[in-house]
Amino acid sequence: MIKRNHIRQFLALADAGSFVAAAARLHVTQPTLSTGIAELERLVGAQLFLRDRRHIRLTEVGGAFLPIARDLERGFRAADNFGRSAAVAWPSLRLGVIRSIASHQLHTIVEALGREHGIEMIEGTDYELRTALASGRIHLALTLLRDSESGGESGLAVHPLWEEPYTMLVAQSHPLAGRASVAPEELAGEIMIARRSCEILEETSRFFTGAGVRPRFALRSPSDERCLAMVAAGLGITTAPASLAVAGTVPLAVEGYDFRRRIGFLHDPSWGEAARDALAQVASLFADGLTLGTCARRAP
Repeated sequence: MIKRNHIRQFLALADAGSFVAAAARLHVTQPTLSTGIAELERLVGAQLFLRDRRHIRLTEVGGAFLPIARDLERGFRAADNFGRSAAVAWPSLRLGVIRSIASHQLHTIVEALGREHGIEMIEGTDYELRTALASGRIHLALTLLRDSESGGESGLAVHPLWEEPYTMLVAQSHPLAGRASVAPEELAGEIMIARRSCEILEETSRFFTGAGVRPRFALRSPSDERCLAMVAAGLGITTAPASLAVAGTVPLAVEGYDFRRRIGFLHDPSWGEAARDALAQVASLFADGLTLGTCARRAP
């Protein structure tokens, strides 16, 4: 018999794409998780995941089982709450947001969604938001959209909003501010600022290390607002999505540093009807070009 624990383990692994990450989220050992997944595959009579040394991804059967699992988890949560006192109307929308969304963009999104919904906002990493979405703790996630080549967004409805490059940001007064681009080796003597919220922190580190750049850091902070304010003040330079640029900073292209990100909404398809008009309105706002920082566009 399939149990709720099987469903929770399946959803955690499907969202994390890793036994290590899924086991950590569930607070179980990897052998326990592996045993649970094996039991579930035996019960459904089919392999649900393809396993290799680097990736865990859903099989075709696993992809078909994913929406069923999400429905089951919602049913379990409804059963948990059955008979309790009626909940107040607020919030009608629990919105999960990755921490690296620029405040001016989030203002636009919340303002539009707030016309129809009372919003509770939850911040987290992409993995945390996907896990919360799978378990029904949030209705909607504003997060990174995965490349379709790496598995896409199986079982989730997707509303793309914008795509943007990561760039180096420097103070307007910086000697390199007038350059169109620089080779990474030219940054070897620069003082840098580390954005702890950066989704490609490891990739960025490998890029500069591979170019022989081992910078000194004037600041390491999880606050993008503080990091960018200190770039504008001349404390150091940093890499960031283009939308995080603020007044007093200018973008500087680094040769070979070609990372990009896609941002959009993810939600369970069964929930979408409740917010279809609001989601369409938000998407139309970003389709009109509200993708980069307003401060950055004003900068000379």
